[in-house]
Amino acid sequence: MKRLIVAAALAGLTGAAALAQTMGSPERFTAFAVNMGGPGRASSGQVEIVVDRWSTEAERGKLLGTLLEKGPEKLLDVLQSTHRVGYIRTPNSIGYDLHYAHKTPLAEGAERVVIATDRYISFWEARNQPRSIDYPFTVIEMHINRDGEGEGKMSIATKIEADKESNSIVLENYSTQPVLLEKVHREEKKK
Repeated sequence: MKRLIVAAALAGLTGAAALAQTMGSPERFTAFAVNMGGPGRASSGQVEIVVDRWSTEAERGKLLGTLLEKGPEKLLDVLQSTHRVGYIRTPNSIGYDLHYAHKTPLAEGAERVVIATDRYISFWEARNQPRSIDYPFTVIEMHINRDGEGEGKMSIATKIEADKESNSIVLENYSTQPVLLEKVHREEKKK
């Protein structure tokens, strides 16, 4: 089982970076999403990701603490109770709430954006409890350059575990084919 440590997803920020995180302005991202053969047929299409507000350090701390102390089942409960930070939608949908959004500065004016939420569970899936019910998270990671262009990955059915040694999040089976986000473009959302 291959794992990817998503250290900055819920890892702490310090100093000015932490202050900027909670005071960041709303942003809108568009991307061309390509499903690389996960569940169902391979497909592609436009996706819009809107961050109305960035997660606070208190929210980040509560999520990471819950995962480290109580595990992913309780993390799901806490994530679902966290106030909405934005939404994700395709042109033919009304959208789905996002519950965590964090950005980290990278070299040369670039940024890493990590977004997490619970995933939609259909009535059939909830009733029949197939194996996919054990993968209740959606995690999006985008790398955006200083010009607002970039790429990313979206793992739609993800099981999250804690790595207590590195104080970070581990995505189980991240090596499976995620949804690739190509031609990511950032534009500031108008207030």
